[in-house]
Amino acid sequence: MSVKQVNPRQYVAQIPQLSNVEVWFQRPKDIVRKLLSGDLDLGIVGLDTVSEYGRGDEDLIIVHDALKYGDCRLSLAIPKYGIFENINSLKELAQMPRWTIDRPLRVATGFTYLGPKFMQENGLKHVIFSTADGALEAAPAMGIADAILDLVSSGTTLRENNLKEIEGGVVLESQAVLVASRKALIQRKGALDTTHEILERFEAHLRAADQFMVTANMRGSSAEEVAERVLSQPSLSGLQGPTVSPVLCKRDGKVAADYYAIVICVPKKALYKSVQQLRAIGGSGVLISPLTYIFDEETPKWRELLSKLGL
Repeated sequence: MSVKQVNPRQYVAQIPQLSNVEVWFQRPKDIVRKLLSGDLDLGIVGLDTVSEYGRGDEDLIIVHDALKYGDCRLSLAIPKYGIFENINSLKELAQMPRWTIDRPLRVATGFTYLGPKFMQENGLKHVIFSTADGALEAAPAMGIADAILDLVSSGTTLRENNLKEIEGGVVLESQAVLVASRKALIQRKGALDTTHEILERFEAHLRAADQFMVTANMRGSSAEEVAERVLSQPSLSGLQGPTVSPVLCKRDGKVAADYYAIVICVPKKALYKSVQQLRAIGGSGVLISPLTYIFDEETPKWRELLSKLGL
C-alpha cells in the first residue's frame, strides 16, 4: 500500500491490486459520518463506533462483522468499594433505593447514544450521563461519577482503578467490521463488484491466518498406500485431506516413482506435532510455508450482503 500526504491533515493510499480503490485515513467517528454523508462507500471501523454514531441508520450495512482485531466490549463499571462493594449485577444496581429524580445514578461516558439507550432498555430510569476529559476510569474516584461506561479489553485499567464490571452490564461486544453505504453499493457503478472482491480477500486471508502449508517426501508403493499412512495420524488430515502426488525420477533409463510428495495445511499450534508425525511415518525433506490466502467456496457473507440489499 502506497501512502501519501495530500495536505497537512489528510493521508490517502492506493492498493495496487485494487486500482479503483482510494483509501482515506480518518478518525473512527468520521468514517461513519462520511459513510452517511456519501463521501465514503466502505469503511473499516469498530462495531461500537458504527453503533454509536450510526444510530441505527438503515443506510449503514455491515458487510463483514468479524475482521479479527480490535476486540473489546462496551461495558458498565462501578467501584469495588463503598456503597457498591456488594453490588455485582445490573439488576442489583438498578434496585438500589438511593437512585431518585433528585439523586440519579451518574455515569461518565463518551457513548451518549448507546448509554442512555441501554439504560432505558434495562429499566434504569434515574440516570444522568456526562462526558469527562481524559481517562474515564478516574471519574468515580474524583467524585464526578458513580459509574463509567467505556470500552474494555483486558480489564487491567479497571482493576488498577478499583473498578469492576457487573453481570448484565455489557452493552455490546465489539471488533473491527467492514461497513458500507447501502446507497453506494446499489447506485455507484462498480462499488458492489469492488466490495465483493474486498470481501473475498478478507475471508480468504482470515481463513489462512495461523495456517501453514507443509510439504514432505515419503517413500511408498502407491499414492493410496501413502495417503493411508498419512491419514492414520490425527494432525495430518489437512483442510480436506492430504494431497499426494508422485515424485518422478529416472532410474536405469526409466521414469519411476519411488517417492510421493505430501502437501497438507496445518494450524500453527499443531505445526511441530505434525512434523513429528510425518517423521514417524517416514516423511523427510519437510518444508514449511506460511499461507496468505485460502480461497474456498464463495463466502456466505456475500450471499448475506446481497440479501440485505434485496438483490
